[in-house]
Amino acid sequence: MSLKLYDTMTREKRVFPSGDRPRVSMDDPVTMYVCGPTVYGYAHIGNARPVVVFDVLFRLLRHLFGEAAVKYARNVTDVDDKINGKAAAEGVPISVVTDRFLAAYHEDMGALGALRPDLEPRATDHIEAMQVQIAALIERGCAYAAEGHVLFDTQAFPDYGQLSGRPLDEMIAGARVEVAPYKRHPADFVLWKPSKPGEPVWPSPWGAGRPGWHIECSAMIESELGLPIDIHGGGIDLAFPHHENELAQGRCAHGIPVYARVWMHNGFLDMGGEKMSKSLGNVVIPRDLLKTVPGEVLRWALLSAHYRQPLDWTAELIEQSRKALDRLYGALQRVKGLEVDFIDPPAAFLDALSDDLNTPRAYAELFALAKTLETAHGEGKGEAKARLLAAANLIGFLQADPDVWFAGGADEELKGRVETLLEARLAARANKDWAEADRIRGELDAMGVVVMDSAAGATWRLKDPS
Repeated sequence: MSLKLYDTMTREKRVFPSGDRPRVSMDDPVTMYVCGPTVYGYAHIGNARPVVVFDVLFRLLRHLFGEAAVKYARNVTDVDDKINGKAAAEGVPISVVTDRFLAAYHEDMGALGALRPDLEPRATDHIEAMQVQIAALIERGCAYAAEGHVLFDTQAFPDYGQLSGRPLDEMIAGARVEVAPYKRHPADFVLWKPSKPGEPVWPSPWGAGRPGWHIECSAMIESELGLPIDIHGGGIDLAFPHHENELAQGRCAHGIPVYARVWMHNGFLDMGGEKMSKSLGNVVIPRDLLKTVPGEVLRWALLSAHYRQPLDWTAELIEQSRKALDRLYGALQRVKGLEVDFIDPPAAFLDALSDDLNTPRAYAELFALAKTLETAHGEGKGEAKARLLAAANLIGFLQADPDVWFAGGADEELKGRVETLLEARLAARANKDWAEADRIRGELDAMGVVVMDSAAGATWRLKDPS
């Protein structure tokens, strides 16, 4: 079995690790960097998509190569115009804002089943590394100082635009490019700039100021992981200009031919056909959703389409995801007393994930495993349960006790009442008293209970609050 990942740079699936990559080991681990949050507010569900997608890849890499042979870094942007503005409005240091929202980010992403990365570098801890890289770019003739700014000279890097795959003029036309008289070319971008009054400021050889956005990730990658890295991930909206600029800086600062061996980008999350973004005001906040919807349901929804495809976020998607997980938890609930040992996930499931994180195909394998569990007999039932758990657990599902999953927030009195009614309904159905069975189901519905019938019997759960 080989792992294949789609590389944005080459526009094709590539076997990982490729032949030019030394053997993966504890001493030479797989290195993965994913662009993380800018912590000035609560993350929206679109921000959560790359978190969950690359969490699946992180889990898969650790399974394939060993936990100690994978090093995953996800940065924190903790100096930014929006952060500065919020801190100024509240009259507090930027760290008060960033610490508050980073804690919320950890809580929300944890509720979605995302593992914490091995490394979580903060931009403000790497200012010196940024200045060292800027100085190297100037020395190599790839950057220039002008009016208190330092800018990257895009004309000094012939491969600029290679990642995006578009001509430079076209990229400029489709992006917000700052117009400034001190630029040699409209596409040149800021590495260092003067701070405005009241903003955070650091001394530098080019004047007191603060870093540009793109140099932050380049410096953190070099400091925390070294170059080249194996996998660089993020949303497709970051391919240009952010990742294009990172690539240019990293290669030019050291004169290296490869910055990242594989570039991976997840598709947009849409709301009503439009990209979800705070600027458009069409955002959904996980923190709000989690008050009524289990984190596993949101995780399932985020992985329901292939990661490179757009995903339309709807109430129907959440309901479908809940029903899918109910089906899997139902299969487990009916064998809840069966103890099993840990085993490796089935080959067909691993094949699906290893095919560029094909989660829709992996979901189909989970349902097939659940069906096998429902129909197995004797010792085969234990093996079937173990295989289902191994597959689901690898990608962060079926983490709850099935009884707890279905009961939700029901107290003991309600649980007892529901079980009594279900037994009465079962007896009515056995006596072909369909009117009484329907009456009992209606009573359960009025209590906010969803009854799920199957060949193995009935299970129940509380309705999600509206």
